[in-house]
Amino acid sequence: MQLGSLFEQFLHASPIPVMYRALLERALDPHQLDQLFHDTAQTQRTRELLFSAMVKLLFAVVSKVHPSVRSAYLDSLDELMTSLTAVYAKLQGIEPEVCRGFVVSAHDRLEPILSHLDGGTLPQPLPGYRARILDGNHLAGTEHRPAPTRTTRAAALPGQARVVLDPATMLVCDVVPCEDAYAQERSLIDAVLERVAEGDFWIADRNFCCSRFVFGMVARRGRFLVRQHKATLRWEETSVWTDLGRIATGVVSEQTIRLTDIDERDGVVRDEQGHPQTMTLRRIRLVLDQPTEDGETEIFLLSDVPAAADGRLLATIYRRRWTVENVFQTLTEALRCEVNTLAYPKAALFGFCTALVAYNAVAAVRAALRAAHGAELVEGEVSTYSMAGEVARTYEGMMIALPPREWAIFGTAGAVEFAEFLQAAAELAWLAKYPLSHRGPKKPRPKQTSGKRNHHVATARLLDQKNRHNH
Repeated sequence: MQLGSLFEQFLHASPIPVMYRALLERALDPHQLDQLFHDTAQTQRTRELLFSAMVKLLFAVVSKVHPSVRSAYLDSLDELMTSLTAVYAKLQGIEPEVCRGFVVSAHDRLEPILSHLDGGTLPQPLPGYRARILDGNHLAGTEHRPAPTRTTRAAALPGQARVVLDPATMLVCDVVPCEDAYAQERSLIDAVLERVAEGDFWIADRNFCCSRFVFGMVARRGRFLVRQHKATLRWEETSVWTDLGRIATGVVSEQTIRLTDIDERDGVVRDEQGHPQTMTLRRIRLVLDQPTEDGETEIFLLSDVPAAADGRLLATIYRRRWTVENVFQTLTEALRCEVNTLAYPKAALFGFCTALVAYNAVAAVRAALRAAHGAELVEGEVSTYSMAGEVARTYEGMMIALPPREWAIFGTAGAVEFAEFLQAAAELAWLAKYPLSHRGPKKPRPKQTSGKRNHHVATARLLDQKNRHNH
């Protein structure tokens, strides 16, 4: 790529913010965003505010370039040429279907680039399958801006989302936003099943363990590994337990069970001949060395993966599904996925989905770093939080020096050329600037006095008293 001298200066001084902005240029093509809105929106229509303008505005907020929607609006006033009230009204009307299409479209524009990064992707958890990790996230309470919420002190929850992570690229490949924060997670399974393809291997928590999920996966020729829920399935044992040995966190054993398909409303599901629909599954038991936070000493998993895959491997894979929790931590700490002034459900979900796309850009940067420096070093020593912090500090000044026209080349570059640029830029990054903190064992908290009699203390006197005691 032919880049100007000023661009080269930024690239050598701050390669990670440059890579991040280049990836956004690729993922957020304004014409495609506006066409996506036109094709997906059901009720909202484009008037004076384009959907692409709302994406640009909110990206400055979720990337922590600006602290609030109002701050980002004032900085973009010359471009928007409308009132802040109109901006909030537009945000409050963006539908969940548009948000989902936005995330999927951005992923589809980034994923081909990562496939050309030699060493940028991580190994699939189960060889021969394309893994997907499914988990849910409830958005935190917001300010009580909608009139009905002002009469209560209870937290006003603006919604939730089912997030699908590709653990090989570490990109979020799908999301199912839901405005009802109290909606049962299993009620959103049909939307998730739409994207299941042959050769997929889905890993999910027990909240998704129900007949509709299990039989829906099989109908679409996908494989699954899900933690068993105690009360949502009808099943019977068909074999005794077989010991498989140990893994790092406990002892594994396995049996087979017969599962009967049940509809929540109509009872047992039957085929055309009137026979109950059943399937045989593997049931894996992991007896933990250390109880979970909920005090559980055993975990039961269900899977239709063929017996050629060792049950110990499946148990290990499930215990590693916490990688999706790292995504939520990044969204909350390194980015700003929950903007408390976006109190209306549609606006809050749009903010969350915008943060997902921002996260994918950060994840793509990490993929480039893995290709340039090795996966072991990047995954073990590089902090996403520190990377995002540099982006927030550098972004505004970088965009003043390098206006949008300077980045247009990244929107049209081929996937191979773009991947070569990312790897070359990643080689310039000094990874020691982004150290990952490794938490040691917790120390017991010392006993404290109540403070009722002495409301304050002099730190200097306490230190002096300790020094005298030590001597």
